[in-house]
Amino acid sequence: MKTRGTMTGDITEHQPDAADAAELSEAPSRDALQTIAEGVTQLAGFGIAAISVVRDDGRLEVMAVAGSDEARRELQGRRTPVDKLLTEIEKADEWGLLRFVPHERLDLGPEGDAWGWVPDVEPIDDPDAWHPMDLLVAPLLDESGAMRGTLAMDLPLDGRRPGAEQRRVLQKYAEQAGRAVLTALEREALAHQVRLADAARHIVRSASAQLSMSRILADSQAALVEGFQARGMWIQTFDEDGLGTGAIYSANGTTIQLPDELVSIADNAAHRAWELQRTEVVSPDRPFGPSITAGQGERILEFLAAIGIGSLLFAPLGAGPECLGNLVLTREPGAPDWTDMEGATALDIGHDLGRAILNARAFEREHQLVEELQALDSYKSELIATVSHELKNPLTAIIGHLEMLEASPDLNGTTRSSLAAMDRGARRLARVIDDLLLLSKVGDPNNTIIPAPVDLHRILDDVVDLSSVAADRKHLTVRIEAPDAPVLALGDADELDRVCANLVSNAVKYTPEGRSVTVSLTRVGDQVILECSDEGIGISTADQEQLFTEFYRSTNPEAIAQPGTGLGLAIVSRIVGRHHGRIEVESALGKGSTFRIYLPAAA
Repeated sequence: MKTRGTMTGDITEHQPDAADAAELSEAPSRDALQTIAEGVTQLAGFGIAAISVVRDDGRLEVMAVAGSDEARRELQGRRTPVDKLLTEIEKADEWGLLRFVPHERLDLGPEGDAWGWVPDVEPIDDPDAWHPMDLLVAPLLDESGAMRGTLAMDLPLDGRRPGAEQRRVLQKYAEQAGRAVLTALEREALAHQVRLADAARHIVRSASAQLSMSRILADSQAALVEGFQARGMWIQTFDEDGLGTGAIYSANGTTIQLPDELVSIADNAAHRAWELQRTEVVSPDRPFGPSITAGQGERILEFLAAIGIGSLLFAPLGAGPECLGNLVLTREPGAPDWTDMEGATALDIGHDLGRAILNARAFEREHQLVEELQALDSYKSELIATVSHELKNPLTAIIGHLEMLEASPDLNGTTRSSLAAMDRGARRLARVIDDLLLLSKVGDPNNTIIPAPVDLHRILDDVVDLSSVAADRKHLTVRIEAPDAPVLALGDADELDRVCANLVSNAVKYTPEGRSVTVSLTRVGDQVILECSDEGIGISTADQEQLFTEFYRSTNPEAIAQPGTGLGLAIVSRIVGRHHGRIEVESALGKGSTFRIYLPAAA
């Protein structure tokens, strides 16, 4: 039997180390890759299929093999340099995503057997016969065109090189394999990051503000080693199911791989020691404590002797009833024995570190929750924008047809009244849709503004003029207090126009007849201050807390009686925020309201 590196990896390549194997076995997408490989063998007419991924060291590693148990045993986990494959497929015929290299083009090396797992079969007697050394592979590329993996096939069941229909089926599987490989690599990278984060959630005393293992060790190493006259230290933590990670992080940053037996001993001893609230000393000169049996102690001493350690102080880490890990301090052979005071101090440190671990976990959960909430908010904005766009077109058609019907001379009074009611409802709905679209636009972080000098005085003149009809109807006095010269803010003219319009229209809407509304504009330093004050119904303290929330309507019956969407002030808040400004509200029921907006001034 021979081996071909394109499908598996050169036979001289090493198997994955323990860390790699653990990472691979935990990858959620591995089953998906195996399913795709099995589909090639079951539905695409090939006896063997293998899917490989490109590792950071520039080698292809086989993650899934289907069709032959013998091939799986030989190929699984094998690695081969990517450049070997790239050299061979330069000679290939291109069949869509597939690359086919006839055996006569392959570089088989001086021995003729340097490549691939090759079954012991003879080609059939046919011009299109598949040769055991033929190479059929689909390079799996990412969006940038970099190869991230391969799908390789061998042993066509009919003994022939694939025809057009079979290539079409293989193309589909290659597309699926490409997506699955990218997903598998992304998930592996995420799993690796999570493990690193779990290993970095530690803190002790002087490092109480830190949330990473490297900073905790950096801040605590010198004090612990010097204070305890130790040779070194390491920390092990358990996951949230109470199980050890199996990785021990030492003070100098190296990772110590313990035998599985010792990991299990450490796990059990830490939980027992935390329950008893005591530390353990493992030394040839002392009997073993209740958390470690004599047999376990002898096994630990054998391991310590192998790495040049004479004794260790073992302290559990935890908070409340929960054991979260262990701290180990070591001494060389012949060093002084560990004292009771040192044990008590180590246990006290274990309490501090346990609380820090819980804080770190809470921080991580909070961070994850924030990300989820941000994603949900982004989805909500996208949904609002999509639904609003879908509603706007048919609503425009409805309004247009209503206008056509109202122009008809044959309508009676009842019909005209109904059409007028429909028109009012449609136009109100159109205003809601426009507000939703604007809310989505100003809430989109990817839709940034292009700041420019904006004359707010001119905008206020236009806004007050447009609101004059509504103000006159209620016999309101609307005043503008501003310098004669332009007052320039830095921002987007259309959005700042909407801010002014919403504030003035709200003031007019919620101010009773015969009173006044005052809009002032000043520049103070590098800020422009826009202030809108009314003598209206006012806003309660409870309502002020929700004032800028989308769709929120006041609990005041007088405010509810006025038409509105609950979006106006939410839009104002978002626009002010994206202009790097801020908004303040002063109000009391029955005494009116003042909205004060601070915006960056233009030079």
